[in-house]
Amino acid sequence: MKGLILSGGKGTRLRPLTYTSAKQLVPVANKPVLFYAIEAIVAAGIAEIGIVVGETREEIRAAVGDGSRFGARVTYLEQDAPRGLAHAVMIAEEFMAGSPFVMYLGDNLIAGGITGLVDEFRALHGRGACSSEILLAEVPHPEQFGVAELTPEGKVHRLVEKPKEPKSNLALVGVYMFDKTIFESVHRIKPSARGELEITDAIQDLIDRGLQVHPHIVRGWWKDTGKLEDMLEANRIVLEGLDAGLPGTVGKGSRIEGRVELGEGVELIDSLVRGPVVIGAGTRLENTFVGPYTSIGPRCTLVCCEVENSIILQDSEIRDVPLRIDGSLIGRNVRITKTDFKPKAYRFMLGDNSEVGIT
Repeated sequence: MKGLILSGGKGTRLRPLTYTSAKQLVPVANKPVLFYAIEAIVAAGIAEIGIVVGETREEIRAAVGDGSRFGARVTYLEQDAPRGLAHAVMIAEEFMAGSPFVMYLGDNLIAGGITGLVDEFRALHGRGACSSEILLAEVPHPEQFGVAELTPEGKVHRLVEKPKEPKSNLALVGVYMFDKTIFESVHRIKPSARGELEITDAIQDLIDRGLQVHPHIVRGWWKDTGKLEDMLEANRIVLEGLDAGLPGTVGKGSRIEGRVELGEGVELIDSLVRGPVVIGAGTRLENTFVGPYTSIGPRCTLVCCEVENSIILQDSEIRDVPLRIDGSLIGRNVRITKTDFKPKAYRFMLGDNSEVGIT
Protein backbone atom coordinates (compact mmCIF):
# COMPACT_ATOMS: atom_id res chain seq x y z
CA MET A 1 0.00 0.00 0.00
CA LYS A 2 0.89 3.64 -0.43
CA GLY A 3 -0.17 6.73 1.48
CA LEU A 4 -1.77 9.97 0.31
CA ILE A 5 -1.91 13.00 2.60
CA LEU A 6 -3.91 16.07 1.62
CA SER A 7 -2.16 19.26 2.68
CA GLY A 8 -3.33 21.83 0.19
CA GLY A 9 -6.22 23.56 1.99
CA LYS A 10 -6.17 27.27 2.83
CA GLY A 11 -7.37 26.94 6.44
CA THR A 12 -9.83 29.83 6.29
CA ARG A 13 -11.39 28.89 9.65
CA LEU A 14 -8.05 29.46 11.42
CA ARG A 15 -7.39 32.91 10.00
CA PRO A 16 -5.56 35.19 10.67
CA LEU A 17 -3.00 32.56 11.70
CA THR A 18 -3.22 30.75 8.36
CA TYR A 19 -2.59 33.90 6.33
CA THR A 20 1.09 33.30 7.14
CA SER A 21 1.23 29.59 7.98
CA ALA A 22 -0.14 26.33 6.60
CA LYS A 23 -2.97 25.03 8.80
CA GLN A 24 -1.44 21.54 8.74
CA LEU A 25 1.69 22.93 10.42
CA VAL A 26 -0.08 24.52 13.38
CA PRO A 27 1.24 22.51 16.34
CA VAL A 28 -0.68 20.32 18.75
CA ALA A 29 1.42 19.60 21.86
CA ASN A 30 4.31 21.33 20.04
CA LYS A 31 4.17 18.98 17.04
CA PRO A 32 2.64 20.04 13.69
CA VAL A 33 -0.68 18.30 13.01
CA LEU A 34 0.67 17.05 9.67
CA PHE A 35 3.43 15.12 11.43
CA TYR A 36 0.86 13.04 13.33
CA ALA A 37 -0.61 11.95 9.99
CA ILE A 38 2.79 10.99 8.55
CA GLU A 39 3.73 9.07 11.70
CA ALA A 40 0.40 7.21 11.73
CA ILE A 41 0.84 6.08 8.11
CA VAL A 42 4.45 4.97 8.67
CA ALA A 43 3.42 3.11 11.85
CA ALA A 44 0.91 1.19 9.70
CA GLY A 45 3.79 -0.15 7.59
CA ILE A 46 3.45 2.30 4.69
CA ALA A 47 6.62 4.11 3.64
CA GLU A 48 5.73 5.49 0.17
CA ILE A 49 3.71 8.68 0.74
CA GLY A 50 2.41 11.32 -1.64
CA ILE A 51 1.54 14.73 -0.16
CA VAL A 52 -0.85 16.94 -2.11
CA VAL A 53 0.22 20.58 -1.73
CA GLY A 54 -1.15 23.93 -2.85
CA GLU A 55 -0.35 27.55 -2.00
CA THR A 56 1.69 26.59 1.08
CA ARG A 57 3.80 24.05 -0.83
CA GLU A 58 7.16 25.59 0.07
CA GLU A 59 6.39 25.70 3.78
CA ILE A 60 5.20 22.07 3.73
CA ARG A 61 8.32 20.98 1.81
CA ALA A 62 10.60 22.81 4.23
CA ALA A 63 8.95 21.16 7.24
CA VAL A 64 8.70 17.59 5.92
CA GLY A 65 11.63 17.36 3.51
CA ASP A 66 12.06 14.03 1.75
CA GLY A 67 10.35 12.17 4.59
CA SER A 68 13.46 10.32 5.74
CA ARG A 69 13.21 11.72 9.28
CA PHE A 70 9.90 9.84 9.56
CA GLY A 71 11.14 6.65 7.88
CA ALA A 72 9.19 7.50 4.72
CA ARG A 73 9.79 8.47 1.09
CA VAL A 74 7.73 11.55 0.26
CA THR A 75 6.65 12.71 -3.19
CA TYR A 76 4.93 16.11 -3.53
CA LEU A 77 1.89 16.32 -5.80
CA GLU A 78 0.94 19.81 -6.98
CA GLN A 79 -2.71 20.91 -6.88
CA ASP A 80 -3.23 24.27 -8.59
CA ALA A 81 -6.28 25.15 -6.47
CA PRO A 82 -8.53 23.47 -3.87
CA ARG A 83 -10.82 21.56 -6.25
CA GLY A 84 -12.12 18.92 -3.86
CA LEU A 85 -10.89 15.71 -2.24
CA ALA A 86 -11.77 13.64 -5.29
CA HIS A 87 -9.65 15.96 -7.43
CA ALA A 88 -6.72 15.29 -5.08
CA VAL A 89 -7.22 11.57 -5.67
CA MET A 90 -7.33 12.19 -9.41
CA ILE A 91 -3.96 13.93 -9.52
CA ALA A 92 -2.44 11.09 -7.46
CA GLU A 93 -3.35 8.39 -9.99
CA GLU A 94 0.07 8.22 -11.64
CA PHE A 95 1.84 8.18 -8.26
CA MET A 96 -0.30 5.28 -7.01
CA ALA A 97 0.42 3.20 -10.13
CA GLY A 98 -2.44 0.81 -9.36
CA SER A 99 -1.56 0.27 -5.67
CA PRO A 100 -4.22 0.34 -2.97
CA PHE A 101 -3.71 3.34 -0.70
CA VAL A 102 -4.80 5.12 2.45
CA MET A 103 -5.85 8.76 2.10
CA TYR A 104 -5.42 10.91 5.22
CA LEU A 105 -6.54 14.52 5.56
CA GLY A 106 -3.52 16.39 6.89
CA ASP A 107 -5.42 18.42 9.50
CA ASN A 108 -7.08 15.42 11.20
CA LEU A 109 -6.09 13.51 14.34
CA ILE A 110 -7.33 10.03 15.24
CA ALA A 111 -6.85 8.27 18.58
CA GLY A 112 -4.52 5.29 18.46
CA GLY A 113 -3.39 5.79 14.87
CA ILE A 114 -4.61 3.79 11.88
CA THR A 115 -2.56 0.57 12.01
CA GLY A 116 -5.51 -1.63 12.94
CA LEU A 117 -7.70 -0.02 10.29
CA VAL A 118 -5.11 -0.50 7.55
CA ASP A 119 -4.67 -4.14 8.60
CA GLU A 120 -8.44 -4.62 8.44
CA PHE A 121 -8.60 -3.18 4.93
CA ARG A 122 -5.68 -5.31 3.76
CA ALA A 123 -7.45 -8.44 5.03
CA LEU A 124 -10.85 -7.54 3.55
CA HIS A 125 -9.40 -6.41 0.23
CA GLY A 126 -7.15 -9.44 0.03
CA ARG A 127 -10.13 -11.78 0.03
CA GLY A 128 -12.18 -9.57 -2.30
CA ALA A 129 -14.63 -8.41 0.37
CA CYS A 130 -14.31 -4.68 -0.38
CA SER A 131 -12.75 -2.17 -2.75
CA SER A 132 -12.65 0.63 -0.21
CA GLU A 133 -13.11 1.32 3.48
CA ILE A 134 -14.44 4.50 5.07
CA LEU A 135 -14.16 5.63 8.68
CA LEU A 136 -17.28 7.00 10.34
CA ALA A 137 -17.87 8.74 13.66
CA GLU A 138 -21.03 9.83 15.44
CA VAL A 139 -21.15 13.63 15.58
CA PRO A 140 -23.62 16.15 17.06
CA HIS A 141 -23.79 18.32 13.91
CA PRO A 142 -23.62 15.99 10.89
CA GLU A 143 -24.75 18.74 8.52
CA GLN A 144 -21.18 20.08 8.70
CA PHE A 145 -19.69 16.86 7.26
CA GLY A 146 -20.03 14.22 4.61
CA VAL A 147 -22.68 11.86 6.02
CA ALA A 148 -23.13 8.10 5.51
CA GLU A 149 -26.45 6.30 5.59
CA LEU A 150 -26.26 2.59 6.44
CA THR A 151 -28.73 -0.23 5.75
CA PRO A 152 -30.11 -2.26 8.68
CA GLU A 153 -27.43 -4.85 7.81
CA GLY A 154 -24.70 -2.22 8.32
CA LYS A 155 -23.79 -1.70 4.66
CA VAL A 156 -23.18 1.75 3.17
CA HIS A 157 -26.28 2.77 1.25
CA ARG A 158 -25.77 6.45 0.52
CA LEU A 159 -23.29 9.26 1.06
CA VAL A 160 -24.19 12.96 1.05
CA GLU A 161 -21.85 15.94 1.41
CA LYS A 162 -23.02 18.44 4.06
CA PRO A 163 -26.76 17.62 3.82
CA LYS A 164 -29.21 20.28 5.01
CA GLU A 165 -31.33 17.57 6.65
CA PRO A 166 -29.05 14.65 7.57
CA LYS A 167 -30.65 11.21 7.79
CA SER A 168 -27.76 9.93 9.91
CA ASN A 169 -25.31 11.25 12.49
CA LEU A 170 -22.43 9.25 11.01
CA ALA A 171 -19.82 11.63 9.60
CA LEU A 172 -16.95 10.68 7.34
CA VAL A 173 -13.70 10.81 9.29
CA GLY A 174 -10.68 12.15 7.39
CA VAL A 175 -9.16 8.73 6.61
CA TYR A 176 -10.15 6.58 3.61
CA MET A 177 -8.76 3.39 2.04
CA PHE A 178 -9.13 2.72 -1.68
CA ASP A 179 -7.99 0.41 -4.42
CA LYS A 180 -7.55 1.40 -8.06
CA THR A 181 -11.32 1.32 -8.74
CA ILE A 182 -11.62 4.78 -7.16
CA PHE A 183 -9.82 6.36 -10.12
CA GLU A 184 -12.61 5.48 -12.56
CA SER A 185 -15.10 7.00 -10.13
CA VAL A 186 -13.27 10.30 -9.68
CA HIS A 187 -13.19 10.67 -13.46
CA ARG A 188 -16.91 9.87 -13.78
CA ILE A 189 -18.32 12.40 -11.30
CA LYS A 190 -19.13 16.06 -11.96
CA PRO A 191 -18.31 19.09 -9.77
CA SER A 192 -20.80 19.78 -6.99
CA ALA A 193 -22.76 22.99 -6.49
CA ARG A 194 -19.74 24.49 -4.74
CA GLY A 195 -17.56 23.69 -7.77
CA GLU A 196 -15.57 20.82 -6.23
CA LEU A 197 -15.15 17.14 -7.00
CA GLU A 198 -16.53 15.60 -3.82
CA ILE A 199 -15.08 12.39 -2.44
CA THR A 200 -18.58 11.49 -1.21
CA ASP A 201 -19.79 11.50 -4.84
CA ALA A 202 -16.86 9.33 -5.91
CA ILE A 203 -17.53 6.78 -3.15
CA GLN A 204 -21.24 6.85 -4.02
CA ASP A 205 -20.24 6.00 -7.58
CA LEU A 206 -18.37 2.94 -6.27
CA ILE A 207 -21.56 1.84 -4.49
CA ASP A 208 -23.69 2.50 -7.60
CA ARG A 209 -21.29 0.33 -9.61
CA GLY A 210 -21.90 -2.55 -7.22
CA LEU A 211 -18.51 -2.37 -5.49
CA GLN A 212 -18.28 -2.98 -1.74
CA VAL A 213 -17.52 -0.04 0.53
CA HIS A 214 -16.80 -1.24 4.05
CA PRO A 215 -17.77 1.10 6.93
CA HIS A 216 -15.73 1.20 10.14
CA ILE A 217 -17.23 3.21 13.00
CA VAL A 218 -14.55 4.92 15.10
CA ARG A 219 -15.23 4.61 18.82
CA GLY A 220 -12.24 6.62 20.08
CA TRP A 221 -11.76 10.34 19.63
CA TRP A 222 -11.26 12.00 16.27
CA LYS A 223 -10.62 15.65 15.57
CA ASP A 224 -10.70 17.81 12.48
CA THR A 225 -8.46 20.63 13.69
CA GLY A 226 -9.78 23.22 11.25
CA LYS A 227 -11.31 25.46 13.96
CA LEU A 228 -9.91 27.10 17.10
CA GLU A 229 -12.10 25.10 19.48
CA ASP A 230 -11.17 21.80 17.84
CA MET A 231 -7.48 22.69 17.80
CA LEU A 232 -7.55 23.42 21.54
CA GLU A 233 -9.47 20.23 22.25
CA ALA A 234 -6.99 18.18 20.24
CA ASN A 235 -4.20 19.82 22.23
CA ARG A 236 -5.94 18.84 25.48
CA ILE A 237 -6.44 15.25 24.35
CA VAL A 238 -2.84 14.76 23.25
CA LEU A 239 -1.49 16.36 26.42
CA GLU A 240 -3.59 13.94 28.50
CA GLY A 241 -1.25 11.19 27.32
CA LEU A 242 1.91 13.17 28.05
CA ASP A 243 4.78 11.58 29.95
CA ALA A 244 6.93 13.91 32.02
CA GLY A 245 10.08 14.80 30.12
CA LEU A 246 13.55 15.83 31.23
CA PRO A 247 13.40 19.13 33.11
CA GLY A 248 15.13 22.31 32.14
CA THR A 249 16.39 24.75 34.78
CA VAL A 250 13.88 25.02 37.63
CA GLY A 251 15.10 28.01 39.61
CA LYS A 252 14.52 28.87 43.23
CA GLY A 253 10.90 29.75 43.91
CA SER A 254 9.61 27.74 40.94
CA ARG A 255 7.52 24.60 41.09
CA ILE A 256 6.30 21.93 38.67
CA GLU A 257 3.12 19.97 39.36
CA GLY A 258 1.82 17.03 37.35
CA ARG A 259 3.01 15.91 33.92
CA VAL A 260 5.21 18.57 32.39
CA GLU A 261 7.63 18.21 29.49
CA LEU A 262 10.35 20.83 29.36
CA GLY A 263 12.58 21.25 26.32
CA GLU A 264 16.31 21.77 26.51
CA GLY A 265 17.32 25.07 28.03
CA VAL A 266 13.89 25.98 29.46
CA GLU A 267 14.30 28.40 32.35
CA LEU A 268 11.78 28.83 35.18
CA ILE A 269 12.13 31.75 37.59
CA ASP A 270 9.59 32.23 40.42
CA SER A 271 7.01 30.40 38.31
CA LEU A 272 4.47 27.61 38.69
CA VAL A 273 3.74 25.12 35.90
CA ARG A 274 0.81 22.78 36.44
CA GLY A 275 0.51 19.98 33.88
CA PRO A 276 -0.23 18.54 31.53
CA VAL A 277 1.95 21.11 29.82
CA VAL A 278 4.68 21.03 27.17
CA ILE A 279 7.21 23.85 26.87
CA GLY A 280 9.62 24.11 23.95
CA ALA A 281 13.38 24.51 24.08
CA GLY A 282 14.86 27.84 25.08
CA THR A 283 11.67 29.27 26.58
CA ARG A 284 11.91 31.47 29.68
CA LEU A 285 9.20 31.92 32.33
CA GLU A 286 9.47 34.53 35.08
CA ASN A 287 6.79 35.25 37.71
CA THR A 288 4.40 33.27 35.53
CA PHE A 289 1.71 30.66 36.02
CA VAL A 290 1.16 28.12 33.24
CA GLY A 291 -1.96 26.03 33.78
CA PRO A 292 -3.11 22.69 32.41
CA TYR A 293 -3.50 21.91 28.71
CA THR A 294 -1.04 24.52 27.51
CA SER A 295 1.59 24.12 24.79
CA ILE A 296 4.31 26.76 24.55
CA GLY A 297 6.66 26.67 21.58
CA PRO A 298 10.43 27.17 21.53
CA ARG A 299 12.17 30.44 22.41
CA CYS A 300 9.17 32.13 24.00
CA THR A 301 9.32 34.60 26.90
CA LEU A 302 6.52 34.86 29.46
CA VAL A 303 6.88 37.38 32.28
CA CYS A 304 4.30 38.32 34.93
CA CYS A 305 1.36 36.59 33.30
CA GLU A 306 -0.97 33.59 33.60
CA VAL A 307 -1.84 31.23 30.75
CA GLU A 308 -3.85 28.01 30.54
CA ASN A 309 -5.68 25.87 27.97
CA SER A 310 -3.82 27.63 25.16
CA ILE A 311 -1.34 27.12 22.33
CA ILE A 312 1.50 29.62 21.98
CA LEU A 313 3.78 29.29 18.97
CA GLN A 314 7.51 29.87 18.84
CA ASP A 315 9.36 33.13 19.46
CA SER A 316 6.41 34.88 21.12
CA GLU A 317 6.57 37.21 24.14
CA ILE A 318 3.90 37.93 26.74
CA ARG A 319 4.65 40.47 29.49
CA ASP A 320 2.76 42.12 32.36
CA VAL A 321 -0.72 40.96 31.38
CA PRO A 322 -2.90 41.37 34.51
CA LEU A 323 -5.61 38.78 33.75
CA ARG A 324 -5.29 35.14 32.78
CA ILE A 325 -5.08 34.24 29.09
CA ASP A 326 -7.34 31.24 28.45
CA GLY A 327 -8.53 29.30 25.40
CA SER A 328 -6.19 31.12 23.04
CA LEU A 329 -4.14 30.29 19.94
CA ILE A 330 -1.24 32.70 19.57
CA GLY A 331 0.96 32.69 16.46
CA ARG A 332 4.70 32.93 15.94
CA ASN A 333 6.68 36.02 16.95
CA VAL A 334 3.72 37.66 18.69
CA ARG A 335 4.09 40.33 21.40
CA ILE A 336 1.42 40.97 24.05
CA THR A 337 2.18 43.69 26.59
CA LYS A 338 0.23 45.75 29.11
CA THR A 339 -0.25 49.50 29.14
CA ASP A 340 -2.89 51.10 31.49
CA PHE A 341 -6.48 49.84 31.38
CA LYS A 342 -7.62 46.64 33.11
CA PRO A 343 -10.35 44.73 31.19
CA LYS A 344 -12.47 41.82 32.44
CA ALA A 345 -10.92 38.99 30.40
CA TYR A 346 -8.75 38.20 27.38
CA ARG A 347 -9.22 35.69 24.59
CA PHE A 348 -6.89 35.76 21.60
CA MET A 349 -6.47 34.17 18.20
CA LEU A 350 -3.46 35.93 16.75
CA GLY A 351 -1.56 35.37 13.53
CA ASP A 352 2.21 35.35 13.15
CA ASN A 353 4.09 38.63 13.75
CA SER A 354 1.15 40.24 15.61
CA GLU A 355 1.60 42.87 18.29
CA VAL A 356 -1.12 43.63 20.87
CA GLY A 357 -0.96 46.51 23.31
CA ILE A 358 -3.32 46.06 26.27
CA THR A 359 -4.52 49.55 27.18
